[in-house]
Amino acid sequence: MVAKKKITTPNIVLPKPEKVEAWGMNSFSHSPVLRPKTEKEIQDIFLWANTTKTKIALRGGGCSYGDAATNSEGIVLDLSDFNQVLNFDLATGIMTVQSGARIRDLWQTGIEKGYWPPVVSGTMLPTLGGALSMNIHGKNNFQVGTIGEHIKEFTFLTAKGDILKCSPKINSELFYSAISGFGMLGCFLTVQIKMKKIYAGKMRISPVVVKNFDELFTYFEENYKTSDYLVGWIDAFASGKSMGRGQIHKAVNLKEGEDPDYPQNCKLERQHLPSMLFYIIPKKWMWILMKPFSFNLGMRLINFAKYVASILVNHKDYYQGHAEYAFLLDYVPNWKFIYKPGSMIQYQVFLPKDTAKEAMKEIFTLGQKAGIVNYLSVFKKHKPDPFLLTHSLDGFSMAMDFPVTKANKQKLWELCYAMDEVVLRNKGKFYFAKDSTLRNRIMESYFPKENLKKFYAYKKKYDPNQILQTDLYKRIFLTK
Repeated sequence: MVAKKKITTPNIVLPKPEKVEAWGMNSFSHSPVLRPKTEKEIQDIFLWANTTKTKIALRGGGCSYGDAATNSEGIVLDLSDFNQVLNFDLATGIMTVQSGARIRDLWQTGIEKGYWPPVVSGTMLPTLGGALSMNIHGKNNFQVGTIGEHIKEFTFLTAKGDILKCSPKINSELFYSAISGFGMLGCFLTVQIKMKKIYAGKMRISPVVVKNFDELFTYFEENYKTSDYLVGWIDAFASGKSMGRGQIHKAVNLKEGEDPDYPQNCKLERQHLPSMLFYIIPKKWMWILMKPFSFNLGMRLINFAKYVASILVNHKDYYQGHAEYAFLLDYVPNWKFIYKPGSMIQYQVFLPKDTAKEAMKEIFTLGQKAGIVNYLSVFKKHKPDPFLLTHSLDGFSMAMDFPVTKANKQKLWELCYAMDEVVLRNKGKFYFAKDSTLRNRIMESYFPKENLKKFYAYKKKYDPNQILQTDLYKRIFLTK
């Protein structure tokens, strides 16, 4: 008889709690934060947590707007130091990285070799593990889907401590549920992602003015097949026949041989975001200059000025670097500080193409009537994907930034609840990476019952001790 090997519980010494803040600054926890650098350290922490019944929240770049990576009743496991690029096969374009590697690491490793990440968010700071947990989308979702659709394989540490290799054919159940599983089943360890081949350091950008929602939707439907990326900025203060006015930026990748400066313009020094505005003003000062306008009338003026400026460049094509086009949120460092001493939330809705236009009009009208107009609206087109807790669908999304103050918070939450009902009535969806206000009833109403049944079964299977819990999980899934 072979004696069972005794498993020794690691001795984990917890540091003093620190403030762990959501990206939107509206929610936070005071939690001990562990920052492992190796797989063994992550395994030890999971083993210790299962033994001590300690609750863990996984955290990557901390880019979720709400409480998706905070933990008021346990510890936070920050994976951002587990960040090595392990291999890059130039013949296949497959890059292998540790899950704490950021989108920034992907593009900076790939671009000089003629590769770009297939899907990126509006900031380069999310980790790949965090991006997979939320199954992020980009301005090209209508063409290439979510980031999960470009993953060839990953190794995964389940909450109960098993390390499994996952792909669309190996442990496919876990592959399609861990991606989109918002960190509730385990921890991504190493990830293989198929990078996109590019033949230029710049893309051709076409700025287009639209006067209302009708023109906005028409342009997207008529142009998405000939676009690599499409994104719309909307002036949410405009009303009546002008509701939905804004500017669209269409981007098209240059084909092989079309760029005379390739590969020189793929050099990193040509791709970094400029640090100065008009070669005069340091961009790190911009949020300070914007701060005096961070109230309703000020933002109304800024939105109007942006719309007028967009008319001046309407249909005037230009060329722009990949990073400069993609990472708008990194373009002005710390721009979110304009909301201090308050904070912000983002409310993003996904609506089917048949109902999206009228539903978005209703949502904008609700905000205007309530006197709480969002300061920044971003419009994108989407297509469905195969992941268990997907937010995507055949339709459109609108992401809306709202300021949060002591005076408006209750009224803002009531507005979000009213908008929830519009989304549900129109068979729409929500996105955990952006959420701050979703409730259990809403979540159970928009997810297919079969998907939720599977998620709860997988949670029980892979996390029997329920050690993986975030404030978002407790708010939406454990609070009735």
